[in-house]
Amino acid sequence: MEQYFEAHTTEFFWTGVTILMLLILRFIGNKTVRRIGKISDIVEARTILITKYISYLTTFLGVAALTFVWGVNLEQLGLLFSSVFAVIGVALFAQWSILSNVTSGVILFFSFPFKIGDQIKIMDKDILDKVESDEGTFVIEDIKAFHVHLRNTNGEIMTYPNNLMLQKAIVRINTYEEVTEGTEAL
Repeated sequence: MEQYFEAHTTEFFWTGVTILMLLILRFIGNKTVRRIGKISDIVEARTILITKYISYLTTFLGVAALTFVWGVNLEQLGLLFSSVFAVIGVALFAQWSILSNVTSGVILFFSFPFKIGDQIKIMDKDILDKVESDEGTFVIEDIKAFHVHLRNTNGEIMTYPNNLMLQKAIVRINTYEEVTEGTEAL
């Protein structure tokens, strides 16, 4: 056993350095996301979701770095990656809407064009045709990884995909702060 450790001292050293760097990268990423969430007054659940994405990314980077540290044969690695990417490509093509909704959720987190509690109007012909009484105005109840929960004036909740929140024109009528200020005066 001692011979194994002596023979692979360099690999163990670089493994430790890689793990330390990934932990630091994850820590800095999580702190940055939490700071952006606090400054932008974003709900804690959305911040936690983005930190999970950062953890997945750093884990993937760590596995990739450790395969190179331990000297995996590049020809075999190329064959493995091409096979894995072929399967992932087919799976992602079949599930493109899920991936686009998750990506849109991340974009909505960092760009924060609207927040939970904001009153919006979606300029979508299909929605405006179906919703006649309230002229398509909704209050954002929750923003999830894949979709947004919207409540209309009748109290009905509609689930709307994140990618459509970026693709359709949306008018923000009142922010959450404006709505709460109006109710306090009453």
